[in-house]
Amino acid sequence: MKKTNKFIYAVLIAALTVVGACSTDDLNPSLEQSKEGSEALATVGDMEGLIKGAYNRMSSAAYYGRDYFVTNEVRTPNAFSNGNSGRFVTQAQFAYLPSGTFFWDEAYGVIAIANILIGADLTTLEGDQEYAKHIQGQAYAIRALAHFDLLKTFGQEHTGGTLGVPYMTEFKGEDNIPSRPTIEDNRSMIMSDFQTAFELMSEDYFDPSKEFMSKYTAPALESRAAVYFEMWPEAIAAAEEVINSGKYDIVDADNFVSSFAVDGAVNSLFEIALSGTDNQGSDSMEYIYRGESYGDIEAAPNVLNLYEDSDVREDVLGMDGEMIRNMAKYPDREANIPVIRYEEVILNYAEALYRSSTPDEAEALIQLNKIPEHRNATPYTQVNLDNILEERRKEFIFEGLYYWDLLRNGMDIEKIDPQQNITETIPYGDFRLAYPIPLIELDANSNMEQNPGY
Repeated sequence: MKKTNKFIYAVLIAALTVVGACSTDDLNPSLEQSKEGSEALATVGDMEGLIKGAYNRMSSAAYYGRDYFVTNEVRTPNAFSNGNSGRFVTQAQFAYLPSGTFFWDEAYGVIAIANILIGADLTTLEGDQEYAKHIQGQAYAIRALAHFDLLKTFGQEHTGGTLGVPYMTEFKGEDNIPSRPTIEDNRSMIMSDFQTAFELMSEDYFDPSKEFMSKYTAPALESRAAVYFEMWPEAIAAAEEVINSGKYDIVDADNFVSSFAVDGAVNSLFEIALSGTDNQGSDSMEYIYRGESYGDIEAAPNVLNLYEDSDVREDVLGMDGEMIRNMAKYPDREANIPVIRYEEVILNYAEALYRSSTPDEAEALIQLNKIPEHRNATPYTQVNLDNILEERRKEFIFEGLYYWDLLRNGMDIEKIDPQQNITETIPYGDFRLAYPIPLIELDANSNMEQNPGY
């Protein structure tokens, strides 16, 4: 991956200089400023600076700062782009081209920083060795998450193919032009990295701000991946690690809406840090959902039928003239952006219990109903896949999860409302369900294979 390797050399020094709170400062200095990873790390403090650089890279507007979430929302019946500023129309129409990169560079930049930390010889560094292990554990979790996001977006699992994405395990490795491994190869590496992350991280370094991954963030994310991969025993075990930790709670009904304005809320396991100095401005989530001059993303009319009147999640929606808006999630440009909430772990657990080879439907129903019981909604009388997916859609609307729920269950992208940007239902298996490999990557890597249809 020649281009990606050049890119990752360039991020190292800038990442090392990020020693304060995460920010959105440019992480692309000249190549002359870059150093070898082995030369740059001398202390555990250097590791801390570097891991902050990885989180900073994740906060980019092209990645978790906005585009990754919004692109997935507008590709479902939840939302559409009104084209007010021309943003996200192409994504909502499934009309993307290889000339774009989406979050490819950002994800591999994050992975590059993680690999420097993973490759570090901790015994040579000055400082707290246990804290160094904890940082290294975060790097494994970050590497797994970034590859997981890449696989879902650029892999061929839902288009009839077998190819995944290059899984980079070394900074400046020997293979500059890697080919694409199989989806199964990616799956194995992702799950292994999450497990290693959990083993290395310590409870002693729990971060109450949730802006840095803590020990139980790893199994929380692993439960997400295991559900996506239909690895039900692994999903159960990972979810139970989080639940049994006792460190997180489902936010109650009275505080549900306001919880999205609270950094480090009781139900948050990991979130992207934003503040007055590093908010995305006009590229923010708040601006794309409600901005006066942007505000491109509207909720589709069918979402008004999702909720009972008593359900507090209905209060997320609001009318802006004739437009249905997301009025509560990502409430301002300084509110942190949740990546994974405890409620998802509970629903992952419920689904895994229900879909395992030895289903425990009674316990699955108990777990499923924990969410509506905390939302002033009517509990379910039975557990089935339709109810699980319905509850997930209600709970995580505007958070980018519904698209993957549809795909992992082999479901079409339905045309329900005329406002949706697609002209007709997109059937499961359509080539557009995988993003094109960026042309700039194909030009730099003779072993890189494009996805069909582009």
